[in-house]
Amino acid sequence: MKKRQIDLVVISDVHLGTYGCHARELFTYLQSIKPKKLILNGDIVDIWQFRKSYFPKYHLKVIKKIIDFASKGTEVYYLTGNHDEMLRKFSDAQVGYFTIADKLVLDLDGKKAWFFHGDVFDASVNHAKWIAKLGGYGYDYLILMNRFINWVLKRLGKEPYSFSKKIKASVKKAVSFISDFENAATELAIENKYDYVICGHIHEPKIITKMNKTGATTYLNSGDWIENLTALEYHKKRWKLFKYSEQFELPQENLFEMEEALEPKLVASLIFNKK
Repeated sequence: MKKRQIDLVVISDVHLGTYGCHARELFTYLQSIKPKKLILNGDIVDIWQFRKSYFPKYHLKVIKKIIDFASKGTEVYYLTGNHDEMLRKFSDAQVGYFTIADKLVLDLDGKKAWFFHGDVFDASVNHAKWIAKLGGYGYDYLILMNRFINWVLKRLGKEPYSFSKKIKASVKKAVSFISDFENAATELAIENKYDYVICGHIHEPKIITKMNKTGATTYLNSGDWIENLTALEYHKKRWKLFKYSEQFELPQENLFEMEEALEPKLVASLIFNKK
């Protein structure tokens, strides 16, 4: 298999150790790339819902592949999330090319990129962890049931259906939370003069330029490997949102390609300085 050379790859919300994790598909994707930098942006191993009796071989193969990247010179950054928060006691630890951190700032071709998971904006995680954990278990079983139903639908030649996406779309509070999350992240990024802010946590893949009266930034979310099976790729000064497709043995990368546009700061200047 010919591997694609990529400057930087971001994945998040893999939730290894849960029924909903698509570890096999993720492993196939990782096998197809050769990144210079790999950023694991939180919730890679789901320590909240970890079961000794459930850790299939492809979950382990994903971990081995990540270690393999680091052993061969890829800079791997493991940024902690809420489901793997136990690793925060090891923040700033570094072994060879493998680093554990809570957040990260990188220079990407002269632009500042701010990476963090995003659970800092989630009140349910910070103030009522037992509720968040209970919801996590319910979500895991919902995904497991959804996968069985989609297996049946596929046998019948019908399109797959996502329970969780339907629920999110129908609950105004969920839609509002996603919007508030994006606004909070971008406001802070603009205030700190970051050109890019890259998050995970909410399982909503996206690339969008956000602006206010003081500036602009590009908000990116890597999505997840439970429902969306997405990753962010940065190569030759461009971002792409990669989506895995079961239709092919190898993943596709034709969704949400970020077209070249005016610089975000220039766009903000044009809009907010209109007479």
